[in-house]
Amino acid sequence: MQNIPLTWWLSVATALFSLGLYGALSRKNAIAILMGLELMLNAVNINLVAFNRYITPQNVTGQVFAVFVIAIAAAEAAVALAIIIAAYRQRGTVNVDDLDSMKF
Repeated sequence: MQNIPLTWWLSVATALFSLGLYGALSRKNAIAILMGLELMLNAVNINLVAFNRYITPQNVTGQVFAVFVIAIAAAEAAVALAIIIAAYRQRGTVNVDDLDSMKF
C-alpha cells in the first residue's frame, strides 16, 4: 500500500485552516465563529499527526499532542457555548456586534 505524501496532508490542513480563519473573521454569529475556531484546531491536529508520522513514526508524540488539543477544544466549546447561551438569554441575540458590553 502506497503512503500518502506529506505535502497532501499539509495542503488539506492549510485549506481547512484557511476556511476556519475565513469563517472566524467574516461571520457575525457567535456560533459560526466557534465553528471556524474548531476547524482551525482540527487543521492543527492534522499537522501534528502528519508531521509525527513522517518525522518520527516510532513515537506517538504527535498523537498525544493532538489528544490534548482535542480536550482543550472541548473545554473551550463548552465554556463558549455557556457564555453564548447566557448572552442570548439576556440580549436575545448571538450577533457579536450587538454584544459590545461586558455587562449583561
